[in-house]
Amino acid sequence: MKLRFAGAAGTVTGSRYVLDHDGRRLLIDCGLFQGYKVLRLRNWAAFPVRPGSIDAAILTHAHLDHSGYLPALVRDGLRTPVHVSEATRDLCAILLPDSGHLQEEEAKYLNRHGISKHHPALPLYTREEAIGSLASLKGMAMEKAWEILPGMQAMLRPAGHLLGASTVEIITRRGNLVFSGDLGRPHDSILVPPVPIRHADYLVVESTYGDRRHDAVDPEIQFGDIIRKTAARGGIVVVPSFAVGRAQALLYAIHRLKSRKEIPDLPVFLNSPMAMNATALYQRHAGLHHLTPEQCGGMCTAATIVNSVEQSQALNFLDMPAVIVAASGMATGGRVLHHLIAYASDPKNSIVLTGYQAGGTRGAAIAAGAKEVKIFGQMVPIRAQVHQLNGYSAHADADEIIAWLKGFERPPRRVFITHGDPQAADTLRKRISDELNWDAQVPDHLESVMLDFGERT
Repeated sequence: MKLRFAGAAGTVTGSRYVLDHDGRRLLIDCGLFQGYKVLRLRNWAAFPVRPGSIDAAILTHAHLDHSGYLPALVRDGLRTPVHVSEATRDLCAILLPDSGHLQEEEAKYLNRHGISKHHPALPLYTREEAIGSLASLKGMAMEKAWEILPGMQAMLRPAGHLLGASTVEIITRRGNLVFSGDLGRPHDSILVPPVPIRHADYLVVESTYGDRRHDAVDPEIQFGDIIRKTAARGGIVVVPSFAVGRAQALLYAIHRLKSRKEIPDLPVFLNSPMAMNATALYQRHAGLHHLTPEQCGGMCTAATIVNSVEQSQALNFLDMPAVIVAASGMATGGRVLHHLIAYASDPKNSIVLTGYQAGGTRGAAIAAGAKEVKIFGQMVPIRAQVHQLNGYSAHADADEIIAWLKGFERPPRRVFITHGDPQAADTLRKRISDELNWDAQVPDHLESVMLDFGERT
C-alpha cells in the first residue's frame, strides 16, 4: 500500500491524500489550498494524479480545505462516487455552489477593475460546475463499514469538528489505516466529541493547534464582555465567521447571553444566507449534537438573516450598536470584507476573530496587529479593537489531541502528522514521540510512503 501526501503537508490547508492498493486508487479529501499565494497557486496546478485514475473517494468533512476542489476534479474527469457522511453531503450542497459563486464574483470584480495579472481573470470553477459535482456525493451511515473497493472496507466515525465531520478508517485483510480528519473538542457547546479509535496500524493525524492550548476562560463570557463594552461605546461588533460550524456556535452563544440578559437586546445580523441554511441542518441531524429542539430553535432565531445585496449594503451605515456575523472566517472573501471597510477604521468598533487564522490571510494579519490591510485593492486602516477568541475554535488543541491519541490500545506502527503549519506539526511530533513513545513523522508535500503490514517485531 502506498500513501501519497498530495496536500496538507507542511501547511494547514489543502487536505488531499492518495492511497494506492492492489492496483486500485482511493482519494481521501480534495480540499482547496488557502492563505499564502504560493499555496493558493497549487489550486491551479494539475492535480497530482489523473482524476480519471481515481477508483473511489471519501471526504472527511465539508469545509472547503477538505472538499473545495471537488468541482474541479469532477469537471476534469473524476467519475467515481465520493463517499461522505449524510450531514457532509447536505453541507457540501450549500458550501460548494457558494464557493463557485464567490469565485465567479471575484473574477468579475478583478476584470471590472482591471486589477488582475490575467486577462481575463477566470474562476477556478463555476457555480454550475459545483452544482454538477454534487451528484457524485454518496451519503453513508456513521460507524458502519462498507466495501469501498474490492478487498477494502471503509468506516466513518464522528470527529466532532463540524456537523458530519468524520474520522476515516480504511480496513484491509492485512491491517488498517486511520485518517483523523479535523478533530473537534471534547466539550464543545454544540457537537458531540470525537469518537475514540482503539486500533490503527497507521495513523494520519491533524495538527492545526499542535503547538498550543486553547484559553481556559469560557469564550461565551469573553464574547459577552466584548459585546457589552462595544455597545457602551456605541460601536459595531464585526465577526468574520465560517458560515458552517462557527456561525452556529456564535448564534447559540448570543441566544444564551441574551436569554440570561448578560448583553443588551441589540440587533444581531447574520449576513450569510448560506449560514442560515446550514443552521437548519442541525435539526435534521440531531444525533450529531446535543442541543434540544428548543435550543436549536433559539440558535436559529438569534439573528436577523440578511439575504439581498441591498440589505447587506445597508449594514455598512448602521447608526446604533449591533453585531454583524458574516463570512468568511479568515476574512479571505465574502460579505464581511465590505463590513471591514466600513467599520475597521473606527476605534469604537470591535473585530472579533473566532478561530484559526491561516498564515497569509487577512485574518492572520489583523490578529498579528496589522495597522492596515488591503481589501479590493485599497488599504483599510485597522483602528477598531481586535479580539481573538480561540475558545470558539472547532479544532482540538495540543492537549486534546494527545488525550484522543491515548485512547488507542496499542501504538500505531507510525503516525503521520499533517494539516498544520511547520511549527505546530513538529511540536506535536515531538510530544507524540516523547510522551507516547510512538514513531511519528511530518511528511513533505507530495511525499509518498510505503505502508508495511508485516509482522511487528
